[in-house]
Amino acid sequence: MITIRDLIKILDAKVLCGEEKLDEEVRSACGSDLMSDVLAFVKDKSLLITGLTNVHVMRTAEMLDIHCIIFARGKIPPEDVLEEAKELGICVLATEHTTYVACGLLYGAGIPGTSKRTGA
Repeated sequence: MITIRDLIKILDAKVLCGEEKLDEEVRSACGSDLMSDVLAFVKDKSLLITGLTNVHVMRTAEMLDIHCIIFARGKIPPEDVLEEAKELGICVLATEHTTYVACGLLYGAGIPGTSKRTGA
């Protein structure tokens, strides 16, 4: 089992909010800046890796019950986005890695991607 806490080590990430979620399990990952793609492929216990730092990311995560978002490329979302994440109970991490490298590191650690369409 891989937890959000494990992701911090794998990605050399820092926690921006949601420390209470660090022991939750992660079963799959999706890396995208297109929220329509996330809606089409993400399933339960997934995490999202993105460089998009607006509130639409939080809305998408809420719809899909995503409990962890990782912002890539050293991006830090604005305070209103972090406040929304806190209200929704979403753990937010940031890593200096690109989305591509972050996805590769997570895949190498045993977290599969999502490939089955959700029908969205």
